Amino acid sequence: MAGELTISEKKHTVGRLKSRPQFLAAREGEKRRGGFFLLEVLDRKEPDSQARVGFTVTKKHGNAVERNRMRRRLKEAVRLHAGFAMQPGHDYVVVARRDVLDASFQELAAELKSRVETRPKHRRSGDGRPRNV
Repeated sequence: MAGELTISEKKHTVGRLKSRPQFLAAREGEKRRGGFFLLEVLDRKEPDSQARVGFTVTKKHGNAVERNRMRRRLKEAVRLHAGFAMQPGHDYVVVARRDVLDASFQELAAELKSRVETRPKHRRSGDGRPRNV
């Protein structure tokens, strides 16, 4: 048949966070800190829905040209390297730091992939004891 694609490969796509309430809800989730960005992860408890991702770059990190360049680099890193690792039913917000501009794309993609794949760490019990006792 002319015009039909023979590729049966399923492409994993990631949805987007678009409204302010969605971004604010993700702030209540787990925070995974990195050298180039902060990753906020919220489990929506909807395992049948696709993962969603949003990007935040604050004005303190430069003018509009630099902020847009940082956002584009992060979007491409998610598209190429980290989208497949995102769990269904989760929201991810990537809060960029200024170092995103100077990092090589390979470093940026590797850190993003590792932050997405890391599992939450067990929290210490709130027994009130100081750490070094």
